[in-house]
Amino acid sequence: MKARAHLYISGRVQGVFYRAFTRNAAVSLGLNGWVRNIPDRRVEAVIEGEKDSIEAFIKKCYIGPPGSRVTDIDVTWENHLEDFSDFRIIY
Repeated sequence: MKARAHLYISGRVQGVFYRAFTRNAAVSLGLNGWVRNIPDRRVEAVIEGEKDSIEAFIKKCYIGPPGSRVTDIDVTWENHLEDFSDFRIIY
């Protein structure tokens, strides 16, 4: 089943290559969307693809790259819109 998730990831997630980690995880799972740092020191991501792949992506996000420490991921499930053709880091 296709799905879309909007994530806000909290913890030590900026300055530790977290966005590159999420891009690699998304690409490896065949997901599309984007990720960016936001001013309150969290990372925001919107992901589209198969729901089970998104759930696997969220599990990987809790692990993160070396040096990161994820304390919470706020997930909002949304309707799949097919807005994306790849996965991007927004700067």
